Amino acid sequence: MPCSNADFWDLVDQLPEVTPVEGSTYTALKVRGKGFGYHWPLTATAGLKQERQEQIALVTERPDVFETQFVAGQFGWVVVRLERIEPEELAELVFEAWRLTAPVRLVSAQGGRPPSLSASRPAD
Repeated sequence: MPCSNADFWDLVDQLPEVTPVEGSTYTALKVRGKGFGYHWPLTATAGLKQERQEQIALVTERPDVFETQFVAGQFGWVVVRLERIEPEELAELVFEAWRLTAPVRLVSAQGGRPPSLSASRPAD
């Protein structure tokens, strides 16, 4: 089942110390003042921080789902089309973006588990 804007926010809301910062057409996501993602509700897309190699792999393997947003140092930001991604994969990508940015102690305290939509989604 593809994801929606509400699904994206459900996943983000399960991660500790995330601060949304509203822009004119998007919301930036930060953890302790450092950015790890963006959300554009009108296009149902999200921009997520990833390792550069992961960005390349995602965009190369599935250009219908992912596109390159930008590169900053060792990180590559990838745009995700929410309606074309499964919940488990989106959860992993959101978690990875947060994990790459959050302080080590916060990641350790979180327990290393990605968020999940399974509890909040209706069964098929």
